[in-house]
Amino acid sequence: MSPAIILGVLSAYFGVLMLISYITGRNADTQTFFTANRQSPWYLVAFGMIGASLSGVTFISVPGQVVSVGFTYYQVVLGYIIGYIVIAQVLMPLYYKLNLVSIYTYLNDRMGPYSYFTGAAFFMLSRTLGSAMRLYLASMVLHLFLFGPMDVPFWATALFTLALIWLYTYKGGIKTIVWTDTFQTFFLVSSVIICTLVIISKLNVDSATLWKSLNETGFSTIFQTEDYKAKNFFAKHFFGGAFIAIAMTGLDQDLMQKNLTCKNIKDAQKNMYSFTAVLVIVNLLFLILGALLYLYAAQFKVVLPLGEDAKVITDHVFPHMALSEFGLLAGIFFLLGITASSFASADSALAALTTSFCIDFLPWKSYDENTRKRAKNSVHLGFSALFFIIILIAREVADKALIDLILKLAGYTYGPLLGLFAFGILFKFSVKDKLVPIVCIISPAICFVLDYFSEAWFNGYIFGYEILILNGFVTLAGLLLLANRNKK
Repeated sequence: MSPAIILGVLSAYFGVLMLISYITGRNADTQTFFTANRQSPWYLVAFGMIGASLSGVTFISVPGQVVSVGFTYYQVVLGYIIGYIVIAQVLMPLYYKLNLVSIYTYLNDRMGPYSYFTGAAFFMLSRTLGSAMRLYLASMVLHLFLFGPMDVPFWATALFTLALIWLYTYKGGIKTIVWTDTFQTFFLVSSVIICTLVIISKLNVDSATLWKSLNETGFSTIFQTEDYKAKNFFAKHFFGGAFIAIAMTGLDQDLMQKNLTCKNIKDAQKNMYSFTAVLVIVNLLFLILGALLYLYAAQFKVVLPLGEDAKVITDHVFPHMALSEFGLLAGIFFLLGITASSFASADSALAALTTSFCIDFLPWKSYDENTRKRAKNSVHLGFSALFFIIILIAREVADKALIDLILKLAGYTYGPLLGLFAFGILFKFSVKDKLVPIVCIISPAICFVLDYFSEAWFNGYIFGYEILILNGFVTLAGLLLLANRNKK
C-alpha cells in the first residue's frame, strides 16, 4: 500500500474524530470532562469499551503469538467472564452507591488518605506504562509503513500520534471518548472480520478442510491441562484471567470511568454484561485470524519478519502480511483497525489519568471552574509528554509479544490495588494507614523474587498470570497484619 493511500485514509479517519470531538466538546466544563454529566447511553459505552479493552496490543500480539501458544490465550478470556460478573455484582453497585468520580476515593473513606494516595498512584503507574506501550505499537505501525519510508524519525511519528489524541480529547474528555470509542470499535471489529474473510478466500478451502488444517498444526488447541508447571496451564490462565479482569477493569479508573457515565446502576450492569459477551466473541476471532495468517504464510511461502536472533517477530506478522499480501481492502481495514484499537485505548487512558490526578492529588474541590480548566489542561498535557518518553524507551527495549509483557506487568502493578480493595470490602477492620504504602511496595518485590527464582525453588514451576493473585494475596496478608481489630 502506498504512503499516499495510507495518508489519505488516516486523514479522513482523524477528520471524523475531530468532528466528533467538536460536537461533543461544545459547552463542556470539567464535570463533563470527568463524568459526561452521567448521561451516556449504556449500549454506546458497552460497544466502545471493546476497543478500549482490546487495544492495539491485542490487535497485533494475540494473532501473532498463535504460532507459539495456539489458542491457549482463550483460557484467559474465559476467565474474564467470571471477573466481569464480580465487577457487575460487587464493585459497580459500590461505586454507584457512593457516587464516585474517582473510584480510589473509596479507599480514603474506608481506610485513610495514605491508602487512597497509594491506590491512585499504583493505578497511574499501571495505566501509564500499559497505555504508553500500546501507543508504541500504533506508532510502530505508522512509522513502518508511512513515516519511515518518508525518512521521518520515529520520535516525530510518536509525537504526531500523541498530538492527535491530545487534540480530540482535551476539551470534551470522557464525553467525547464514549462516542469516539464507539466509532473506533466499529472499525476494529470490522477489520478483523474483513481480514479473516479475505484470507479464507485466498486459501480457497472449505470450512471442513480449514478446521482440519488448524487441528493438524495444533493452532486450535485451547486447553492446556497436562503440565501444571507450564506458564499456560489452564488453572493459571483461567483464574489469572478472572483476577486480571477484576483488577484491570473493575479497579481501573480508565474503564470504570466509562461505566460511571451511565445514568444508573442498572444501565451500567447491562453495559457490562453486553460488553462481556461481545469481548469473548471478538477475542476468538483474533485467534482464528492468527491461525489463518500462519496457514497462509505456509501455503504461499511468505517470508515472515525475523529478528536478529532469526526468530519470527510475532508482533510484526499481522501488519506485515496485511499491508503487503492481502490486497488494498484488507490493508485499509487493517490500518483502520490498528489505529482504532490503539487510539481507543490510549485516549480513554489519557482522560482517566487526568481525572485521577486532578481528583486524587490536587485540592480540586477548592478550585473555581477557571482554575480547574487550567489545571486539567496542564495535567492532560503532562501525561501526554510522559507517554512520549515511555514510547521512546519501549522502542529500545521491546523484544517480545507485548500482550504477554503488559499482562505480566499488570500482575505487579495491579496486585496492590487488588489487595487494598479486597481488604476494604471483605473486612470491617480499620488499618494503620501510614504503613499501607510500605506493604504495597514490599508485596510486588516479594512476588518478583518468587517469580524470578520459581523454576529453581519450586521444582521447575513457572508463574503465569496467577502472579497477580499471589501479589494481591500478599498485599492483603500484609494489610491484615496492620489491621486494628476493633471494627471501623
